[in-house]
Amino acid sequence: MIVAVCISSGFRSSIRAGLRSIVGDVRIMPQSYNFSGEASPLQLPLPSADAILAVPGVEKMEPVVERAGIVRAGDIIHGVLVKGCSQAPSDSALCVSIPRRLAAITGLGVGDDMPTYFVGEKVKVRKFHVAAIHNDIIETDDNLLVYASLADMQRLMGWEPTQASAIDITLSKAVDAGPAQEEICGRIGSILIGSGAPEEEDLIAFSSARRYPQVFDWLNLLDFNVLVILILMTVVAGFNMLAGVLIHLLRNIPVIGALKVMGMPDRSIGRVFLQVSSRAVLLGMAIGNALALLFCAVQESTHMIKLDPANYFVSFVPVSVNIGLILVADVLAYLLMMAMLLLSVRFIAKVDPAVTVRAD
Repeated sequence: MIVAVCISSGFRSSIRAGLRSIVGDVRIMPQSYNFSGEASPLQLPLPSADAILAVPGVEKMEPVVERAGIVRAGDIIHGVLVKGCSQAPSDSALCVSIPRRLAAITGLGVGDDMPTYFVGEKVKVRKFHVAAIHNDIIETDDNLLVYASLADMQRLMGWEPTQASAIDITLSKAVDAGPAQEEICGRIGSILIGSGAPEEEDLIAFSSARRYPQVFDWLNLLDFNVLVILILMTVVAGFNMLAGVLIHLLRNIPVIGALKVMGMPDRSIGRVFLQVSSRAVLLGMAIGNALALLFCAVQESTHMIKLDPANYFVSFVPVSVNIGLILVADVLAYLLMMAMLLLSVRFIAKVDPAVTVRAD
């Protein structure tokens, strides 16, 4: 159960981080936005920047510059989208991080030069240096994202340091669901519309949940599957404990009869058996938590269990240890199992002390 909770949390954290690197949690951009570089840039800072940062859940705003380009490696030519942002792999000029899929297509590796052509009114060429290779969440042949430094892309566009293509907004970790992102996105959009600033009249805001609804639908389905697994595991564990307590009661019928003869009420006898069962439950949960956390630590450090990124968006099983969720799962499982054990102790009331003592 703990492993299921950690894996579910790991998928949500990893995929959300991947989407954030592509378009942020929320993006502000002009309505006429395009990747050819012909659109007018945003002027920074926005007049309503302070009001947007004051929205609950908003952590930071980061300017980005994006431009479609064509990568050439030998006889291979492939289209890419180059994004200038803070995720550039180095402070050195013209250093980039390329997606693993692009490296596989072109044969480029760390340390290679990557000539890239940007087509517009004039063709511009930059010889980028591959400094790193990364895994993208949405890594298809027609959606390959290269990370470069913001300053390099601003120089390519002929822009000032106070100009950008768009602004990516990062939300807090507590905002991890699509509806919550949409609500904050709506508030940011209202601020832009109501600011009255001429430079914000053409701006719109959209969330990553709206840009990639299929990914968030997949996460919701995963969470539902985890919930079903947790319920089934809890019920199975509860019935196992129920059977164990019944066996324990049956083996101790003479003791129960003797306690009744001495005047001990059924409730007190049942409390004794519940205390014994509670210790067994807590011991089992402690061992289970320790094994689960050990597995999570090993998986997080070694990535020993691999996945097909084409189906799961990531190349390995991600884990994220959320102590709050683990404690909630522990408490709910314990309470449910103890509630089921209350059914078994009702057997005590049916034990006739006269019969058990006479049998002895």
